[in-house]
Amino acid sequence: MADLLMARELSRRYRIDGHAKFALRDFDPRDTGAFASTDEPLARALTERGTDRLAELQDKLYAQDRWSLLVLIQGMDASGKDTAIREVMSGVNPQGCQVFAFKKPSEEELDHDFLWRCTRCFPERGRIGVFNRSYYEEVLVARVHPEVLARQKLPPELVTKRIWTERFEDIRALERYATRQGIVVRKFFLHVSKEEQKQRLLGRIGVPGKNWKFRTGDVGLRKHWRAYQRAFEEAIRETATPASPWYVVPADHKWFTRLVIGAALVDALEGLRLEYPKLSRAELLELDAARRMLERE
Repeated sequence: MADLLMARELSRRYRIDGHAKFALRDFDPRDTGAFASTDEPLARALTERGTDRLAELQDKLYAQDRWSLLVLIQGMDASGKDTAIREVMSGVNPQGCQVFAFKKPSEEELDHDFLWRCTRCFPERGRIGVFNRSYYEEVLVARVHPEVLARQKLPPELVTKRIWTERFEDIRALERYATRQGIVVRKFFLHVSKEEQKQRLLGRIGVPGKNWKFRTGDVGLRKHWRAYQRAFEEAIRETATPASPWYVVPADHKWFTRLVIGAALVDALEGLRLEYPKLSRAELLELDAARRMLERE
């Protein structure tokens, strides 16, 4: 338990919950906290223990049926979103967890407001919902690439210089509403360096089993690196609150990324003080009667 507590304390180092002076340059993508490269086996062991603890908490979350947890994962291409979700959530009961990947919007989605396709996937009580990308794409991709915003069919008079400020306001309001309904919101930006992204993209090209993951458009997006970094920085600064914080997670070392995410999720669920439902006296009497019936068979 002491090691898990240490990991939870470590995760708080990367938490942003409303600090107006936040700047992305203050976070090193290569950071591994108190761990040296030789400590990777220890970090992996702690991640496994965190995964086991997360499974225990998720079981109570499901049984209690009062709270839910919404996990948003954002990051540049090849920042490790898919593998982080797979590893961190590996021990969770599939019945209590739903994962959604939000890619290019469909025509139906474009005919709705920019939050619609994500809000309809919010987790019901007792469940964990994981979003691989999310409504934050609408202040990231749509901001860096004006043609994306143009496809959203908004009335021209609504596309003003204030549109991004207005969308930040809408996102804050949505997340405030969600938390008031018992949805715990935790958001993670996987902060990968440009050089590490390059090596991972080359790896997708060089390994036949990873060729399917490579898209030529990923290389073209590197020309917009600075624009994306500025967009991420402002989105985090404008939407980080104590109730729905961001975690700027160093992502150059995947083993460390997974440790931080897992520890932060355990921290979030531990804060709910989850318990299995307690039965009333009448229900306990029914259980006793059922036990006696079974024993007489």
